[in-house]
Amino acid sequence: MSTMPPPHAEPTRHDPDVLVIGGGIVGLFCAYHLRRAGVGVTVLERGPVGGPMSCSYGNTGFVGTQGSTPLAEPGVPAQGLRWLLNPESPFYIRPRWDGELLRWLWHFRRACNEHDARAGFGVLVDLKKRSLDILRELCAAGDLAPFFTAQGMVLAYNTPQGFDKACRSVPEAVAHGVPLRVLGPGELDALEPDTEFDVHGALYNEEGAYLRVPDFLVAFARMLEGMGVEIHPHTEAVGFEVAGREVRRVRTTRGDFHPREVVVAAGTWSAECARRLGVGLMLQPAKGYSVTVKAPRDAPRRPLLLGEGKVALVPLGDRLRFGGTLELSGMDATISRRRVDGILRTVRTYLPRLETTETVETWSGFRPCTPDGIPLIGRAEPYRNLCVASGHGHIGMGLAPAGGKLIAQIITGERPDIDPAPFRVGRHGGRTRRRTG
Repeated sequence: MSTMPPPHAEPTRHDPDVLVIGGGIVGLFCAYHLRRAGVGVTVLERGPVGGPMSCSYGNTGFVGTQGSTPLAEPGVPAQGLRWLLNPESPFYIRPRWDGELLRWLWHFRRACNEHDARAGFGVLVDLKKRSLDILRELCAAGDLAPFFTAQGMVLAYNTPQGFDKACRSVPEAVAHGVPLRVLGPGELDALEPDTEFDVHGALYNEEGAYLRVPDFLVAFARMLEGMGVEIHPHTEAVGFEVAGREVRRVRTTRGDFHPREVVVAAGTWSAECARRLGVGLMLQPAKGYSVTVKAPRDAPRRPLLLGEGKVALVPLGDRLRFGGTLELSGMDATISRRRVDGILRTVRTYLPRLETTETVETWSGFRPCTPDGIPLIGRAEPYRNLCVASGHGHIGMGLAPAGGKLIAQIITGERPDIDPAPFRVGRHGGRTRRRTG
């Protein structure tokens, strides 16, 4: 099976130990841990590293222990049906006939139960805590330090029902090691003295942190190149040659690669990449939006989560970014004005006097989501030299550091720090008919 590169490509041959397909946050952390283990690594990125096509470009960059609840939890299907009727809602599925989407939704519905949600929460919290430790060490000093901020996160709720539900979740979060607490009277004003809220109550997570993207991605890639990692931007994998249970050749728009091991970490495009090898990945592209504006004088100092509205705010120096929505509409990159207006309306509901002025950028990107909210990290059967690292959903920035370490441990044969079973690539089924050409 193969696909020839276009005529204008300059044919080259490369023989890396490990070829990582995908130069977003997940692929770069796979490369980082592999290189630290002494492995030769080459990374392919279909556009520029940290470019607009990457999900790591325009998101809010949240890391830390917040946001570990899987998307699939009890009550979500019923809420989703109500949201489906509103194109401005936080979770929207564009009505259409799509067999892969229907299969994904079937698995999603099965995962929306108390047992699986609790287990998933524990798995994600652990991976997030390990990732935060890696980031703290990596960004303690040097070129990456300016792009990592860890000063806590506020979760605000503007309805009594939303706040009460959030308060009921605090004991379980604390039991799992998440330092979440209810803010008392006056504490929100003390944390954010310049910002006026219209909320019923708020929580605080002192481990809330964020990466300034895409600047972190660009600086991280530069650091990796200094470590000896080869990074090839504007290089897209277009075909494979296999022999038995091994991937022998990867054809790209800029030549052929003959790696010993292959890691597919291409975000939403991982599904298409794996499909060419006959491996089915249960992934759906979940489109998210962000709006970046010039920071007003009354902008919050810390990242905020607007609870019921599912909108995040992150301060970026002289800019302020709003991010939100989860839209299952296939690979349609069109920016919906109604969806953007819904985000801005939510911000005004919680922060009615926030003086947003000039919009710097409106962006949309695809987040690869699994039905159970747990990423796919590990070997991809039937191949002996193929791994997948994808499906990190809307919390990929906070899962990638430890997930990349797990990939490196699997490839090098080192005993994993964490149980790899919950991340098993084939847990939803997944063999497909191999494509040719």
